[in-house]
Parts: sequence; C-alpha cells; structure tokens
Amino acid sequence: MDNKLSTREEYLKRINIVTDYINNHLDEKLDLSRLADLSCLSPYHFHRITKAFLGEPIGAFITRVRVETAARLLRYTDLPIQEVAYRVGYEMPSSLSKIFNQYYNISPLEFRNDKNFIIMKQARINPLINMKAPKIVEMEDKTALYIRLLGNYSELDFGGAWTKLWGCVKEQKLFSAGIEHICVYHDDPKVTETDKLRTDVCLVVRKPAQAHGEIGVKTIQGGKYAVFLYQGSYSNLGSVYDTIFGQWLPESGETLRNVPCFEKYLNHPDIAAPEKSKTEIYLPLQ
Repeated sequence: MDNKLSTREEYLKRINIVTDYINNHLDEKLDLSRLADLSCLSPYHFHRITKAFLGEPIGAFITRVRVETAARLLRYTDLPIQEVAYRVGYEMPSSLSKIFNQYYNISPLEFRNDKNFIIMKQARINPLINMKAPKIVEMEDKTALYIRLLGNYSELDFGGAWTKLWGCVKEQKLFSAGIEHICVYHDDPKVTETDKLRTDVCLVVRKPAQAHGEIGVKTIQGGKYAVFLYQGSYSNLGSVYDTIFGQWLPESGETLRNVPCFEKYLNHPDIAAPEKSKTEIYLPLQ
C-alpha cells in the first residue's frame, strides 16, 4: 500500500510540474517532447499517465486552458484580440477565432461585444455584500509548500491537505513566525468544468523547503494585487468573486494580469464562527 501511494504521489508531482509549466508558458509553442522530458517519462508513458491523471489527453488540456484563458481575458480586460491570441499561444487571431468558435459557438469579437452572452455560468452578484475598496499592494514573491487538489472547490479536503503540509513543516523544521495559509485557484469555475478545477492548498514558509511526495514547493508570483477583505462564511465566496468581477473591476480602470487569484485565511475555521471567518482575496493586476 505504501509503495502504491508513494508511486502515485511521484506521478502527481511530475504532472504538477508539467501543468505549472504549461500555465506559465501559454504564449509559447508547447512541444510535447519537452513536456515529457520535464516529467522524466518516456513520450509513450507520458501520454498515458497524463491522460489518467488529468482526465483528458495532454493536447486537449493545453487547448482547453488556452481557450478558457482567452475567454477570461476577453471578458475582463481591454487587450486587443490579437494580443489575447498571442498571450494564449496563437500566432494569428484567426486561429484563436477558429478554436473559440468550436468551443463556444461564438467568435472572440462577438463574445467581447455581447456582454449578455453566457459562456460562463451566470454571475451571482449580491447587493447585500458590502465590498469595501481594496488595498492596492506590491507583493514580493512567496515560497510555499503545496498540495494540488482537483475538483469542486466546495467539496475539497482542505483540512486534510493542511494537516499533511504542517506535518512536512514539522519534519523539515520549517516552523517560524509568519507562516500563511493560502489557496491558489488556477481555474475560473464559471468557465471550467467542476471536475477539472485545480486548487493549490499552500503554506507560505520563510525557510528553504524540499518537495516530498505529493507535497511540492512553488513560488506564488509577486507584483501588483488588489486585496479585498471579506468577513463571512466561505460558502458565500462565489458571490463575493462575482461582485468583485461584476461591479468593482469594470469601474476600477484596472486590468487583470494573467496570474491566478489566491485567498489568504486570517483565522481558523474550527475556532471562528462562519460569520466571523476572515479571508483576504488577492486579485492580480497589471
């Protein structure tokens, strides 16, 4: 059993390296042989193993991430369509238009101009959520231990993941002041199918850490962020995001940066009542 678990963890670590590389290089030609090399697997086994763990062939994963990223950039930024195409790895806007039409049955230009067209699930803007103006900060890079989880954000075992991460902190003697509980959300649940949503459950650490098994080490990219403080039940966070994207962002004059949003949890859900839970939401800006 332990051997089976450690083998699965090793494969997960390799797949995470590949998918992180893809996320950070969407604007480049992604050579499958290069990705196989990154995973330390032969091309033959690479395709079989990535399909088993991702639930789809690696080529389909790359195309889906590119098109979903384009949809977000078209809806939430003013970037020219040609620039959007370049940023997600298409040399010509016509190439993006072709694949966008295949996925959504609408062209990128039509989607941008028709704000009522629903590719994404309907927004749940809640006028009762009292969103104060965010802090605009310049954040340094953060180093984090992380475990990647796949599936519906509301059904993930966050507690189990953090228990494993704290075990790693103890084992590697990483404890220090300033350790932060963070979750990085790679996908927009309004665009991506629920079973393909990717979450990195993280502990930000201040000492050099080593990856081990399913626990990896990653850099949470610094830069300019809008930081919203939300107090209330985690179950309402979907509406909070919709309110930020549907109300604050269009009126702010700000442009999103193609980096995942993340949340920082300021108190422990087992101690604080749901209505007292405090969450900082970090929105990456240009």
